[in-house]
Formats: sequence, C-alpha cells, structure tokens
Amino acid sequence: MPTTSVQLYSLRDAIADDLDAAIARVREIGYENVEPYAFVERATDLERAFAATGLKAPSGHVAVIDAGDTAPIWDAAERLGIHTVIDPFIPTDRWQTADDVKAIAERVNVLTAEATARGLQFGYHNHQWEFTNKVDGRTVYDLFVEQLSPETVLEVDTFWATVGGADAAAVLRGLGDRVVAIHVKDGKVDGDIRTALPSSESALIVPEALQRAFENQTPAGQGDVDVAGILAAAPQAIRVVEFDAYKGDVFEGITESLTWLQANDTAGTAA
Repeated sequence: MPTTSVQLYSLRDAIADDLDAAIARVREIGYENVEPYAFVERATDLERAFAATGLKAPSGHVAVIDAGDTAPIWDAAERLGIHTVIDPFIPTDRWQTADDVKAIAERVNVLTAEATARGLQFGYHNHQWEFTNKVDGRTVYDLFVEQLSPETVLEVDTFWATVGGADAAAVLRGLGDRVVAIHVKDGKVDGDIRTALPSSESALIVPEALQRAFENQTPAGQGDVDVAGILAAAPQAIRVVEFDAYKGDVFEGITESLTWLQANDTAGTAA
C-alpha cells in the first residue's frame, strides 16, 4: 500500500483539547504518518507526541507565502522531520488576473529555492477556486503551474479540484511526478458549490452552498468523488486523508477512510 497519512487539521478540536491523546489515537487507529498544520507554533508539542508514538510527518502545512521571516518555518520542519512544506491557502481574491498568478508563482519560486537550499521541498495546496477562476479561458491553476520552477512540488486536494469542475484524475496524470501528495477526501459534489467561494479572510467563512460541501464530506469511497481513479492516477503520491468538517465522530471517519484505502489502494509501491 502506498504511503498513507492524515491531515491533523481534521482533528483540530481534539488536538485543542489534548494534543498528545489525539495523536496517540491516530497511531492506535493504524496510521504511521501524519500531516501537521501550523506546525511552527506547536513544534515542541508535536515533537514530543511523535517521539511517544513513532509517527512520522513527511509533509506539513504552514502559511509560508505571506510569511515575513521564513527561517523559523524551515527550522521547525527540519526539527520535526518534515521534508515537504506545503502552503495551504491563498484566498480567491488573489487569483483573479494573470498578474495575480504571476506574483504568486514568483513568490513560490523564491520559497522553493530557500527550501531546496535547506534540503527540503516546498509546494502549494489548492482549493476549488484555482480551478473555478479563469483567465482567457484557462484555469488560474494551469497558468500557475506553468510558471513554477521545476523543483516546486504540488499537493492536489482532489475533492476541491473536483468541486472546481476539474477531472481530478486527469489533472494528476498531467502533473505527473511533481505531485508529491494528494488529499483524499470524498463527499457530495453539488453543481452550485463550484462557484460558491469563501471570504478572502478565511477558507472557513463560506456561503451556505459551500458549507454543505464541508458538512457532507464522507470517508473515502462513500461520496461522489472518483477516489479509485484518482489514486490510480497518482501512484507516487502520499495519500493524505482529510476532512474539512465531519458530521460524525471524526476519528471514526479517518478510520473508515484508512480501512477503505487498505482494501482499495493498490497503486504504487509500499513505503
């Protein structure tokens, strides 16, 4: 089975209550890898929890593109064994024009060079607006990718790419090996959520249609997303299970996703 992880943001409420207990439960469920979020601020706590459980963090999320001082980010990544640092979010209002895309790509390329100099990788994680927003008929995601340095990597959130109108499996095949991780996420994909965008301040401040996309997320294999086709299209990528929100017990949700992946994800090479 390919390398499988879980985005700890899915468990943010449990982590806020008791980080050590939440991460220990992740290991008990059967995960060997996690993807931390905002890991710079909680590096000491995460280091302790990883040492206690044996969990590894091959990738991690943190806001890098808008950071004034990036040295603490690279330092924390090295401390926690995070090889791939991913910026999770640049809001939709900054993805409107060709100049917008160029500015983000140039910044990402600078950060990629910084990461490479530290022996790390740097990349970006999409939502749906990078596929919904278009310039001259092309998605801003396409324009963005073609301006990135060869060393820049990508983490494709396959649910949000699908919501944005993309054929996520085709996107992955087109990007090839530069996709180092995918977010494995399933749920209901209604037509009206494609163009329902969050506020520019937060991906979590959303209109009603988009809120449904959060609340109706399901374990892998139980929704409208072609998860099996997506996995086959990116055999090299780390599978990162994630829920933006979940109506039930989120620990049960990540357990069901892991069980489904163990039964259905035969692509790639075990790691």
